[in-house]
Amino acid sequence: MTSPVVLISPAMAVPSWFYRPLVSAFDAVGWEARALGRRGFEDGGPVASRSADWSYADEIQDVADAVAKARAEEPDRPVLLLGHSLGGQVSTFHDLLHTPSDGLVLVGVSVPHFRSYPYGGLPVLVMGGAVPVLTRAFGFLPKPAFGAPGARTLMREWARWVRTGRPPVTITRKVATPSLVVKLQADAYAVSKATDAFVDLALDADHVTRWTYTRSQAPEGGTTDHVQWVKKPEVVVARVLEW
Repeated sequence: MTSPVVLISPAMAVPSWFYRPLVSAFDAVGWEARALGRRGFEDGGPVASRSADWSYADEIQDVADAVAKARAEEPDRPVLLLGHSLGGQVSTFHDLLHTPSDGLVLVGVSVPHFRSYPYGGLPVLVMGGAVPVLTRAFGFLPKPAFGAPGARTLMREWARWVRTGRPPVTITRKVATPSLVVKLQADAYAVSKATDAFVDLALDADHVTRWTYTRSQAPEGGTTDHVQWVKKPEVVVARVLEW
């Protein structure tokens, strides 16, 4: 069978270059992978400001454009979307709103609604409450806020989801794309309950495989941290191939 092309959709505020170890790990097993750009965080690209703004819909369209390009280049080759955190949300919403990919791998994805988090979700709720105030004052989300510098529309949509549990797209059906959902043990951002809530919200459970990447499985120098797992991703890549 022809190996897929893996399109990596980055986490919030994480640039594409950060995923070079993941691209290399796929290359080492004979799969092609490409890290897509994350708006506002690419070298030489526009940064969020009062005059530079975008939304979840724009991020979803970026994925749609990348999928269309990959399919136009090699029509017979499967396209696998690997979405990390925000990238997992965007990849899933792509498959909801556009012709779906051939497979989803979702790492550290979650519903950010504060009720899915420990301690009553108060730290998350505080972040969600600060976003509209800061974006109104500055026209974008300034540092050192979470996700900054962030586009005001995207961050307001995310913050509304945090406060109300209402996602930034209308979900009229469950996504039936074959999906591997990867939980990272002790992930402080995508806690287990929040990941399960995302699966329940958006994915058809009959097409979902769940796997927890435990700290004991991490290689020497590796971790199951929400972001730093990317630096030593071979265990995740092996699980993707097995799936």
